[in-house]
Amino acid sequence: MSGHDPFTAGFSGSHDLDYEIRTVLGHAFSGASDVGEVLAAVGGVKEKDHDAWFAAWSDLGDRVAGQADDAAQAGHRTSAAATSLRAATYYAVAVNAVAALESEDALLTTFRKHRAQWDRWVDTSGLDVERVAIPYEGRTLPGYLFRAAARSEADGPRPVVVAVNGSDGSLPSLWSACVHGALARGYHALVFDGPGQQSMLFEHGVSFRPDFEAVLTPVVDALAAHPDVDADRIAVYGISQAGYWVARALAFEHRPVAAVLDPGVVDVAASWEKQVPKSLLKLLDKGDDHAFDRDMELGMRLSKATARTWRFRARPYGVEGYAATMREVRRYDARDVAARITTPLLLTDPEDEQFWPGQSEELARLAPDVATVVRFTAAEGANYHCQPLARALTEQRVFDWLDDRLGG
Repeated sequence: MSGHDPFTAGFSGSHDLDYEIRTVLGHAFSGASDVGEVLAAVGGVKEKDHDAWFAAWSDLGDRVAGQADDAAQAGHRTSAAATSLRAATYYAVAVNAVAALESEDALLTTFRKHRAQWDRWVDTSGLDVERVAIPYEGRTLPGYLFRAAARSEADGPRPVVVAVNGSDGSLPSLWSACVHGALARGYHALVFDGPGQQSMLFEHGVSFRPDFEAVLTPVVDALAAHPDVDADRIAVYGISQAGYWVARALAFEHRPVAAVLDPGVVDVAASWEKQVPKSLLKLLDKGDDHAFDRDMELGMRLSKATARTWRFRARPYGVEGYAATMREVRRYDARDVAARITTPLLLTDPEDEQFWPGQSEELARLAPDVATVVRFTAAEGANYHCQPLARALTEQRVFDWLDDRLGG
């Protein structure tokens, strides 16, 4: 960790809001946001005004979606598509902003606005995108396979990168984090909603699961059978909490030839437990769930916003109660299986990592034969979780490493 104050030049007095703004600004590199309209929209929002924060992003989404409508009606197809992508990004932030509101009534409406703009961009972007339904335990997971432009008439199956989202990431965020760079280098790329993510949670009530090999294996099966995909050159990219999911899955699913974890995560619960007083964690460790729930409930009464955020964050885990949720989150731990990973790993390790500091290095120690750690620094403008303001630099380092393993 650095010795400087990482938020002295922030965009908000709230560390959480500051980080969200940085993340969206980073999407500008791939066309999924525009710096000026973002800063103008959030400039007057006070750090504890949750209603204004939601309204800023929802209203920005509405305004930019309206611009997409106007451009489409005027026959400006390229402008309409680009504007729809930005609208999808802004609505996605509004979806997460619902967490701190008194009511979740706006959740589904906002999510459907978000997904409508994403689908509109997919259909009008000029990119070659195939909607895919990935078989998964008696149902399907919705996915989008982006196909790189053919380089010649004789072009055959291509390498593919599977992009796995974090706990609350959107599909436009995966475009910015992975797909944009993959297509530029001639790789196909797949994005999808997994259990507990986006449409699978909001519209179908399907929860997270710790044993992500049960998800990644059918995804790899579907890609390996696809005629446009080179089954011997499948890579995986996992962002944020997917740094755990992908690590866990690769301990059992060995077909991918390379994987990038941005960052590496071995213990998801660490980011939860640092927000909980040590005295309460001792109750949990002793098995006194009743006392833990009682004291947590008392604490939540003192901050309604914190209580609402807890409910939003806990919902994808599919259990009720504070102790039960913490015990469930503690199951998301890859320490016991990391040594089984045989896939070469690139692990990002940004300075000022605020959620899982030190865990990329820990994963590298657990899987030393396959892991490479790449550091990002504040001096490069590349600090904080997932290097939000340095996505161009991240893309360069990630895909240069993948190029050496996939062979373009």
